[in-house]
Amino acid sequence: MTIPSALSLLVNVFVDPTEQARALGVFGGCGAVGNVLGLIIGAIFVQYASWSWVFWFVAMVAFPIAGICLLLVPPQEEKVHIQGKRWKSLDLVGVSILTAALILFIFAITSGSSSGWASALVLAPLIISIFMIVGFFYYETLIPIYRAAVPPRTWFLPNFSVLFGTALLPYFWWTTIFTTYTTLWQDVWHWEVISTAIHMIPIGVLAFSMSFTGPLSRKINPRWIILTGEGLLVVATILLAFADGPQRYWPFIFPAFVLGSAGAMLVYTHTNIAIFRTSPTSMAGTVGAIFNGALQLGSAIGIAAVGSIESSVQEAHGGEIASGYAGQAAAYWFLLGIVGLEFCGMLLFYRTSREGAVADEDKLETAAEKLERDVEKVEKDVQELEQGAGVNELARDSAETRTELEKKADDYGISPV
Repeated sequence: MTIPSALSLLVNVFVDPTEQARALGVFGGCGAVGNVLGLIIGAIFVQYASWSWVFWFVAMVAFPIAGICLLLVPPQEEKVHIQGKRWKSLDLVGVSILTAALILFIFAITSGSSSGWASALVLAPLIISIFMIVGFFYYETLIPIYRAAVPPRTWFLPNFSVLFGTALLPYFWWTTIFTTYTTLWQDVWHWEVISTAIHMIPIGVLAFSMSFTGPLSRKINPRWIILTGEGLLVVATILLAFADGPQRYWPFIFPAFVLGSAGAMLVYTHTNIAIFRTSPTSMAGTVGAIFNGALQLGSAIGIAAVGSIESSVQEAHGGEIASGYAGQAAAYWFLLGIVGLEFCGMLLFYRTSREGAVADEDKLETAAEKLERDVEKVEKDVQELEQGAGVNELARDSAETRTELEKKADDYGISPV
């Protein structure tokens, strides 16, 4: 919930494209630093205190930050255009369907490596989630655009679909690195927890450094920056496939961390900038939620796919110890295939000629939304007029009845009240 809200806030506060690009880049860089700091601080707690202190520390940090946000976050203008309670403008049914579908889908793919992909525990939630996702998109076509959680037209915004696919990659790559090496270094290479965390520092440093490249999108088309980042990921992933021992850290793993983390951050930052550039400002919250969902979905798919491949290869070679680096190498070759697929997708399907197609729509706020609001307002006015006409007719009947009574009273010589 925090990331889509924060992205929407940044887009609305930083209106200037250059400032907006810089703000979005730094926002992503802070996330990368947080990931690495979390590893280091968590490692310190685990090694010198207790694992439970990791969660206590998160709570102790979250409360002060929440208080600071109450003071520093600027007030927002009213965004609900139709009268009525706010909750009536929310797509509660659609959000509920999508949330349940994603929970089932992520549960299925993360359980595949441990329970078996052919087991009922995996197949049942996977199949149900697919049907629920299809049902969600169908339901979104039945309700007004401004009430839909994900308006169907979102997927037809210029380059939106290819950028959504690209957003699956950064967390996919980082998650694969973190999960693979934290397990390998501690269980097989017998490194201490704190040593494992320290060796991850290059990832955070390079990611934070690359977060300041946001303004480059004003001079260089995001397509080429994203392709550069994916090219760096290709080189880094190849290096990691050959890093089969502790002695390979400096010649292979360290440069792979430098190139790969820089590349992943370039992809993250400029996909983030491009996806907001291709959508109207009024849809910033929706686009931010979809972008963050793609990041998290890529992370979940990465854990499931890489874990399944790694464990399968290790079992075929006699276990984790006996297999050496075979399982990890297979996982990295698979990751290389994904990166290559993303590179080809960006190269072939991203259209620079369509980047400005949404400008008029942004200024007019979307004709369809306005039309639906106008129709709803007219319907409400008609109802009020009908109610008013009924009252007027009743008053007219009452006046006629009173006139007749007064006439009869006059005939009988009675003074009317």
